[in-house]
Amino acid sequence: MDPKLGRMASALLALLLLLDGGMLSSPAPPPGPLEKIGQYIDLHQDEFVQTLREWVAVESDSVQPVPRLRQELLRMMAMAAEKLQRLGASVDSVDLGSQQLPGGQSLPLPPILLAELGNDPRKPTVCFYGHLDVQPAKQGDGWLADPYTLTEVDGKLYGRGATDNKGPVLAWINAVSTFGAVEQVKCRTQDFHSGTFGGILHEPLADLVALLGSLVDSSGHILIPGIYDSVAPLTEDEKDTYKAVDLDLEEYRNSSQVEKFLFETKEEILMHLWRYPSLSIHGIEGAFDEPGAKTVIPGRVVGKFSIRLVPHMNVSVVEKQVKRHLEDVFSKRNSPNHMTVSMVVGLQPWLANTDDNQYLAAKRAIRTVFGREPDMIRDGSSIPIAKIFQDTLQKSVLMLPLGAVDDGEHSQNEKINRWNYIEGSKLFAAFFLEMAKLH
Repeated sequence: MDPKLGRMASALLALLLLLDGGMLSSPAPPPGPLEKIGQYIDLHQDEFVQTLREWVAVESDSVQPVPRLRQELLRMMAMAAEKLQRLGASVDSVDLGSQQLPGGQSLPLPPILLAELGNDPRKPTVCFYGHLDVQPAKQGDGWLADPYTLTEVDGKLYGRGATDNKGPVLAWINAVSTFGAVEQVKCRTQDFHSGTFGGILHEPLADLVALLGSLVDSSGHILIPGIYDSVAPLTEDEKDTYKAVDLDLEEYRNSSQVEKFLFETKEEILMHLWRYPSLSIHGIEGAFDEPGAKTVIPGRVVGKFSIRLVPHMNVSVVEKQVKRHLEDVFSKRNSPNHMTVSMVVGLQPWLANTDDNQYLAAKRAIRTVFGREPDMIRDGSSIPIAKIFQDTLQKSVLMLPLGAVDDGEHSQNEKINRWNYIEGSKLFAAFFLEMAKLH
């Protein structure tokens, strides 16, 4: 046989075998848009995590009015602007001016970034919002590692801002990239020595503790008269939604590292999380809180607490109820100290309509990516921009979270699960596709 013919026969035989094997089953359909997107995200997940690492490394603490931290905030906004510009978005940085501090110092406020990608009026528009500032954190507070160094342990990405809110903001950007009340008691400005003045003064801290203790009882019930008067009544349909929520109380308790909740049943816990107001005491300024003993009587103390409002409570009414209650309690102490009550932030409660189109799109996206029916939940996070957007734009607002219940936002060892971060990017991409279908 001619050697050339031999080679041709071998090649033809191999080709026939491949064709014959292929005809035994129907050919696999080409991957759809979402499958291609998922493959892209999986392939680039290390790159996405690296970007989150770079963002977490920026100490964008907005709570402490310190020049160094304010510069970190400005650096964070510049990094975000650059990231958006690389996507092809037009980015405007809106200057908010400066913050005047009590001592007369002035610090620049971080800008608001407004970015727009695409301007085809025939296509649906989706607006998403997130914040890039974080709560204070230091390793000495109980973090296992430096809070500004993203640390991965068992698929969990620990770092300040990982889940609140740098990770979710980046997940949105990742998805897009795949498509090309303060209360104060004051006696005097200086502290007192307890050995010299103890026992003869109306101590400001004692007054403050009494005031704080008058706000809520041991079962979590708020003691401010009238506070529950405007809470929306509980309907039978709403009761059924709590029964339908998939929540394992034992797992929830263990993951939260809570020995015992105030309530025993799933329904009671969900209702007190989602539909009833709650009051939390956050801290006291002016009291000695370092290790060791400092036997002084603080001359001025500030107590901080918040009330989570629910429909149909009104901020102005609640403010008056709080002030009236505290003034009443304080008057009964016959103290010569001076008390002032001020509301630092007051936000109206907001409840979304889960029958709106974007919720329908989000439900379908969740079913597509995760294969499960989503629970419709409420949450007590203070996100004032949601209602501002809804009232200003007259458009419905969607909350589509990707964090886990044990992420520890605002706490030590804040983290976001790598799986949540990567799969969340796929979810957001699927949501874009579903919104396009609705349009």
